[in-house]
Amino acid sequence: MHTELSDYLPLFILLFLSTAVAGLVILISVVFGPKRRAKAAKKVAPYESGMNAIGSGQRRFPVRFYLIAVLFILFDIEVIFFYPFAVAFRQLGLFGFFEMMVFIGVLLVGYIWLWKKGALEWESMDKQ
Repeated sequence: MHTELSDYLPLFILLFLSTAVAGLVILISVVFGPKRRAKAAKKVAPYESGMNAIGSGQRRFPVRFYLIAVLFILFDIEVIFFYPFAVAFRQLGLFGFFEMMVFIGVLLVGYIWLWKKGALEWESMDKQ
């Protein structure tokens, strides 16, 4: 099976156009963007929701914040697997039902284990 280089022409065009647009955006920002910083301290101060910033923006967060975020993403992604099962529920029959029960069981065991370990305790974050 021999493929011609012309088969890849749309891919090359897409690559060229995306690179050109990215370069154009960077060039426009350099040409028309601000050239110097404002001298007033208020103009360069961070502003968030009408409140002045408290403390440094580079302070350390407890690892628990990241742990909760990773756990949320993990369980959120696993729940996505329920949708194909729900769509094909009738075609899968009894085997598919028991297979999904095993999947839910594994999720439940993981959730209970995290719960017992205290990974879902939000109040304990204040003590760190």
